[in-house]
Amino acid sequence: MSTPTPAPAVPAPGKEQAAAAAGSGTGPADGKPRRTVASRLTSLTGGTFVRFALVVIALIWLMPTAGLLSSSFRDSADIADSGWWTVFTDPGQLTGANYEALFANDAITGSLGVTIAITIPSTVLVIVIGSLAGYAFAWMDFPGRDWWFLVVVGLLVVPIQVALIPVAKLFNAVGLFETIPGVVLFHTAFGLPFAVFLLRNFFAEIPKELLEAARLDGAGEIRLFTRVIMPLGGPAIASLGIFQFLWVWNDMLVALIFADSGSPPITIALQQQVRQFGNNIDVLAPGAFVSMVIPLAVFFAFQRQFVSGVMAGSVK
Repeated sequence: MSTPTPAPAVPAPGKEQAAAAAGSGTGPADGKPRRTVASRLTSLTGGTFVRFALVVIALIWLMPTAGLLSSSFRDSADIADSGWWTVFTDPGQLTGANYEALFANDAITGSLGVTIAITIPSTVLVIVIGSLAGYAFAWMDFPGRDWWFLVVVGLLVVPIQVALIPVAKLFNAVGLFETIPGVVLFHTAFGLPFAVFLLRNFFAEIPKELLEAARLDGAGEIRLFTRVIMPLGGPAIASLGIFQFLWVWNDMLVALIFADSGSPPITIALQQQVRQFGNNIDVLAPGAFVSMVIPLAVFFAFQRQFVSGVMAGSVK
């Protein structure tokens, strides 16, 4: 009976073998991952220097707005003699006479009313129709749904200049040329493709379990749309409303062609002031600032919707 021979003992690695393993390129000796150049540059973007640079860039970007605000409170003589920054050393230049004259000007106040009468219906119609169409494309089955949605996406690339002459002829034939309803219809028609595209993609991300639970509770399509889809679609609807409001409020091309020349929107009214009185900055500065402040107020009123987590925790 033979006894088994023991297996040869494996020698423990020495210092030379450990050093070779550390220098073989498999990783640092301390076990920490190596930082690439890209990761180091990324970490620098969150530093104090970058934040300071962004603040400086923001202040430079806002400087023309500050100059417009300062000029709107100065009379024409002070504007011609010195720059807008002199108000910091001589605050006595500031006066509210420009705004008093502005709101006493019937042409400017009337143009503001016309702009509001065009912008609000154009924004509301786009939100309502776009929400209904977006819900239909996202959660309702009907013949040719995908093909119709591709048509809507294709309309996004159609430039507005292509439709100016045909739509002008059509509006002239039906009596809508140089009327507020005609301008509203034009803005609504060209705002709907983007609205449907945006809201359809947002509504499609809503969890299906929510809709099925609402249907099990007896909710119909209308109640499902008003009680589930619309509250959850708040961020997208607010974003769409802000985009549409800013586009219509600041529009000049459509208003120049389709609006009534006797009662134009604020953009055309300011242009007419330049054409009539030349460099009357004491009229243009307060008018331009008022026309800029209103959309800014709308933006800041709905900015929380951009970051609100409406759908957070809706489905566990």
